[in-house]
Amino acid sequence: MAVIAIMMSIILRIDWMEWLFILLAIFGVIALEFVNSAIERVVDLVTEDYHELAKQAKDIAAAAVFVYSCLSVIIGLIIFLPKLIAYFLP
Repeated sequence: MAVIAIMMSIILRIDWMEWLFILLAIFGVIALEFVNSAIERVVDLVTEDYHELAKQAKDIAAAAVFVYSCLSVIIGLIIFLPKLIAYFLP
């Protein structure tokens, strides 16, 4: 999706402020995915047995990625939708 967003940004010639938001959305999701992976590995390192708190830690980290991904979709819609409408319906 990041590659598609970058390609659309180039094709639709977004301005520098829109680039800033697109890049924050892309790299924010990637950074949170790294944090999510780190939390999962630490939890797996600490305990091999099932523990409700370990499951909650993993679920909350995954939820953070999901919430930021939803924000990224909203940012993309706000930036790209008007430009796509103008592009296809002159």
